[in-house]
Amino acid sequence: MVREIIIWPDPILKQVASPVGAVDGPTRHLLDDMAETMYAADGVGLAAPQIGVLKRVIVIDTSPRQEGQSLLHLVDPRIVRTEGTTVYSEGCLSIPGEAEDVERAAKVWVQALGRDGQPFELECEGLLAIAVQHECDHLEGTLFVDHLSSLKRELIRRRMKKLKAEQAEEKAEQVRGAPHHESAL
Repeated sequence: MVREIIIWPDPILKQVASPVGAVDGPTRHLLDDMAETMYAADGVGLAAPQIGVLKRVIVIDTSPRQEGQSLLHLVDPRIVRTEGTTVYSEGCLSIPGEAEDVERAAKVWVQALGRDGQPFELECEGLLAIAVQHECDHLEGTLFVDHLSSLKRELIRRRMKKLKAEQAEEKAEQVRGAPHHESAL
C-alpha cells in the first residue's frame, strides 16, 4: 500500500526512531509498504519516519541510477565504518523539488537485519553509499538540509511551508467538491 510521505518541516521528521529488534510480519508489511511508496514517488530510498513510523527501518533501490543494485531492506541499520569523502547533489522525498550539494563519506559499511531477519553487512560506494547515509540520518531525526547553511535551510523551509499550505488547500477543495449524501450528519 502506498503511504503518504510526510513533508518537512513536520516535527516527526526530527525525532529519533526506535529499534525494531526482530523482524516479524508487521515489519515485513511495513517494508513492503515502504518499497511501494518509494517506487510510486520515484525515489531511491525511504526511511520509516518519512511515512510517520518511528522505527529504524529503511528501503533503498539505486538500480535505476546505479548498475548492479537491487531493492535493499535494512532493519536497525548501523554504519560501522566510513572511508573518504565525496559531494553529491541530494534531494529528499520529504523535501520535494529541492536538491543541494552535501558532503558525505565516499564509502560506507553498514550492518543491518534483512527482510528475512538475518544480520548482514554491506560495503557501499557511489549513490548507494550516499543513500545509506541519507536514510540512516532520517532515523536520527536529521535531514539533508541540516547539512546546509542556515540561510539555505531557511529558504527551503519557507518553500516547503508554502507547498504544504497549497496541498492543504487542494485537499480542502476536494472535500468541498465531493458529492454530499442526504444521510450525512
